[in-house]
Amino acid sequence: MRLTRGAGSALPLAGLISLASAAPSQPATMGNYVWYGCQTEATGARALTAFFYADDTMTLSSCQKFCGGKGTTYFGAEYGRECFCGNSFSKGSVSAPASDCSMPCAGDATIACGNGNRLSVYAINGTSPQSAAPTTTTTALAVPAATFPAGWTSQGCWQDGPNGRIMPTYQAQDSDTLTPQSCAALCDSMGYTISGTEYFKQCFCSNAIYNGGVRSTDDSKCNTPCSGDDSVNCGGPGYLTIYSKGTPTTFQPPVPQRGGLNGTWTYQGCYSDNVNNMRALPWQLIQPGVMTATTCLYQCAKFGYAAAGLEYGQECYCGDPGDMTNAGSTKQAEGDCNIVCAGNASSICGGGSRLSTYFWTGSKPLYVFGYPQGNDAGTYSNLVGGVVTPLMTMQSITGKVTFLEKWGTGAPNSTGAYELDLSQTGNFSRAWRTMHLKTDVFCSAGVILPDKAGRQLTVGGWSLDSTYGVRLYTPDGSPGVPGKNDWEENVNVLKLQRGRWYPSAMVMTNGSILVVGGEIGSNDKAEPTLELLPNAGPYKYLDWLARTDPNNLYPFLAVLPGGGIFVGYWNEARILDEVTFETTKVLPNMPGSVINPLSGRTYPLEGASVLLPQIAPYTDPLGILMCGGSTEGGGEALDNCVSLYPEAANPTWTLERMPSKRVMSCMAPLPDGTYLIANGAKQGVAGFGLADDPNYNAVLYNPFKPVNQRMSVMANTSVARLYHSEAITLLDGRVLITGSDPEDGKHPQEIRVEVFTPPYLYSSKPRPSFTVANKDWSYGQTISITLGAAAAGNMQASLLGAVSSTHGNSMGARTLMPALSCNGRTCTVTAPPNKYICPPGWYQLYILQDGIPAVGVYVRIGGDPGNIGNWPPGNDFTRPGI
Repeated sequence: MRLTRGAGSALPLAGLISLASAAPSQPATMGNYVWYGCQTEATGARALTAFFYADDTMTLSSCQKFCGGKGTTYFGAEYGRECFCGNSFSKGSVSAPASDCSMPCAGDATIACGNGNRLSVYAINGTSPQSAAPTTTTTALAVPAATFPAGWTSQGCWQDGPNGRIMPTYQAQDSDTLTPQSCAALCDSMGYTISGTEYFKQCFCSNAIYNGGVRSTDDSKCNTPCSGDDSVNCGGPGYLTIYSKGTPTTFQPPVPQRGGLNGTWTYQGCYSDNVNNMRALPWQLIQPGVMTATTCLYQCAKFGYAAAGLEYGQECYCGDPGDMTNAGSTKQAEGDCNIVCAGNASSICGGGSRLSTYFWTGSKPLYVFGYPQGNDAGTYSNLVGGVVTPLMTMQSITGKVTFLEKWGTGAPNSTGAYELDLSQTGNFSRAWRTMHLKTDVFCSAGVILPDKAGRQLTVGGWSLDSTYGVRLYTPDGSPGVPGKNDWEENVNVLKLQRGRWYPSAMVMTNGSILVVGGEIGSNDKAEPTLELLPNAGPYKYLDWLARTDPNNLYPFLAVLPGGGIFVGYWNEARILDEVTFETTKVLPNMPGSVINPLSGRTYPLEGASVLLPQIAPYTDPLGILMCGGSTEGGGEALDNCVSLYPEAANPTWTLERMPSKRVMSCMAPLPDGTYLIANGAKQGVAGFGLADDPNYNAVLYNPFKPVNQRMSVMANTSVARLYHSEAITLLDGRVLITGSDPEDGKHPQEIRVEVFTPPYLYSSKPRPSFTVANKDWSYGQTISITLGAAAAGNMQASLLGAVSSTHGNSMGARTLMPALSCNGRTCTVTAPPNKYICPPGWYQLYILQDGIPAVGVYVRIGGDPGNIGNWPPGNDFTRPGI
C-alpha cells in the first residue's frame, strides 16, 4: 500500500506470554483485561455469545475495546479475525493448552488470536472463572418485583429441551432472589414479551417459543420452589413456568431449509468444519440476528460460489465443493447441526464447528472455466537477459520497448531508462540501449502522444521535483539500428501545476493530455485534482477523489463514445463532462468481495482494467472490464472480474468468477479481441512487502463467449511477478511480461524478461502477412492493404491503442475491430468514424485470418488535433511537428 506496512500496537517483551517457538505471542494484559487462557468453543454453541464481530484487520486491542465498550466480563479472539464477548461461558466450553491458541491476529501477526475452535480469552481485572451457562448472560436480576408488569399473565408449565431450548434467546445470570415476577420484570424491561423460570434460580427471556415447545398437560411438573420465594414455583427439572404479554408465538422444531432457496441449491447434510484448524469453506459472512439459509445462498451464488454452509446460527461460509474436500470436511450426524438460524426460527443453521451444507446443482452452472492443454494453453518463455527491474513499459512506434525504472532497483541502476531492440534479443549487448532520466519516475503516469513522432510522455514521480516532472522521449532508430535520442526534461522550464505521485494520464479527444489524481509525493497527502497538458487553465479540485483517498490512486480513465470521460476509482465510478469535468452521471458502486463490499480495484487495492472491444459499426455501448483487486484492511485478493456499460440506460455491473484470486493483476488486450490476465499475488495489497502467494497462472478472457464461461486457465510461469510488474502486447502478437519489485525478503527484484505466446501463434494454419502504405489515417477513411497471400478464411482487422503499462493500469489501451473487406490479396479497412470511438493517437494494426494475427504495424488515427507536436516551447525539448 505504501513503502512500509503499518504495524499493530507495540507491547513490551515483559508483557508477553510465550507460546510455541516462532509462534505469535500472547500479551499478559490487554487494557484492563488479564489473560484468562485458551478456551474451547462450547457444545453446539459459541462459548461467548453476548456480542461478536469479524474483521480482516482485527487485533487483540480492537477486540478488547469492542467488548470493553459493551461492558462484558470476558473477550475472546478466534481464528485470527473473530471477536466474541460474554459474561460467562456456554456449556461445554473448557480450558485448552495455551499452545492451541497460536493463530496470528489478522491485523497484527506478532500476536495470537486463538485458532480454529480455540479462543484466546481475557477476563476483566482478572475475573475468576464463572460456571458454564447454556446461553447469553449479561444482566443480573434486581430485587424481586412484587407484581407482574402490566398485561403479563400466566401461560402455565411448559416442557423444555426435547428438541432444544424452547427459550434460547436470552438467559440472565442465576439469581438467589428469583421469582416469576422479577423474571417477568427483567424481560419486560429488555423488550421481551415472554419470561420463563426454571431450576430455582434460572430466568429466560424471549419473544417466541421455539423448538416445538408445548404447554404440559400436567402443571405439577413445575414443582420447584423459587429461590426468592419458596411459596411459589419456578419451573422444575426440564420444565418452565412461563408468563407472557399476550399469547406466545410458537415455532415447530427447526429443520434444514430445503425449499424456497435462491436458484437451484440442494441440501447435502451436516459437515465438519475446522478439521486440523482449517476452514471447510474460505469466505465467512456474519449476520447477527438475521441470518437465514436463503440470504447465505443468495450471497454465495451472487459471487459465483457453488458451495455454501451455515454455522452457529448466524455465520455463512462460501466456497466450492472442492474446498471442502481439500479441507478434510466430512459428513457428520445430522443431529450435530442443531442451532436455529438467527433470522428463521424454523430452520437449522449448522452447529458448533458443523456446517449445514448446500451445493449448487442447477442445470446451468454458476461458472465454467476452460482448461486447454499443451500449446492451446499458450506458453511462457524467456526472451532476453534483463538489465533492470522496470516499473513501466511501452512499445514505441519503432517497435522497440522502453523500460523505465525507479531509483534503487537493481544494479547498475544509474540511468533510469533503457530501450530494448526486439530484433536483437540473441545479442545481449546490442539488444539493450542505455538511456537517461534526470528525475525519479517511481509511480508516474505515461502515454504515447498523438504527434507524428509518437513521443512517449511520463508525468509525476516519487518526491520533490520528480512529482512535478514532465518527461519526453522521441523514438528513433529502427530494428537493428540503435537510436540516438534520449529522454528530455527540465523542471524549471516544463512541469505539472501540482506535484503528483500515482497519477493517471489519458489522451483526450482534442489531443490534450488529462492528468488525474495521485498524492503530493513520498507517502504524503492526497492530490485530489486534475489538470491538462499543455497547461490550459487552472487545475480542478475533485471532492470525490478527496473523499476516497487513499484507495483511488492510478484511477482508470477512458473516453466514452457519447463524449464523456469514464473514471473508475476504488469501488466507485462516474462520467465527467469532457469540457467542464463536472460529474454528469454517478455510476453504481462496483461489486467487491463476497465478504466485503468495500473491496477496491485501484491502487493500493490494485486490479487491472481494459475496454471491451468496439466492433464496427460501433452501435453497441462501450464496456469496461476490471479484474482482480483486494479488500480494504485485510488484503483478501479478489477472485472476480466486473464489467459495466457506462452509457447504458440503467448500467449494472456484471460479476464473473475468476479461476483464482489476484491482486496487482495486469491485463493485455490481444489482437483477436481477447485479453490476457497475468501476474500478481493471491493475498495482500499493492506495495512493498504487502502481498504474498504469487499467482503464476495466466488466464485468457474471451468476451465473445457467454458470461461466466469466458475464462480459460492458461500456462504457468515459474517467475513471481508481484509489485511493479507489467504486461504489454507486442506487434508480433506475443505479450511481454516484465518486472517485480516486492522487497519482501522472499522474492527477488526481477530483471528476467519473458514473453507469453498465445495459442493463436501455435495454429497449424498459415499466418497472414500484410503491408500498408498509408499509416496516417483520417476518421472514416478507407485504407488499402496488401496481403502477402490471397485471403483464405475468415478475415478480420483489429486496432489496439498504444499502451503505457504500470501498476495494472494500461494507459491508452483500447480495442477496435474496424470493417474489413478482402478480394484476393487486396483488402480495404475503414478507419473508425470519430474521435469518441477512437481518440486521436497511435494504434497497433493487425490483420487476422481465421483468428491468427499477422505481425502488426503502428498507424496514427485522427492526427494531432491539439498541435501537441509543436509543444513544449524552448530549447530543451524536441518538437517533431504535428
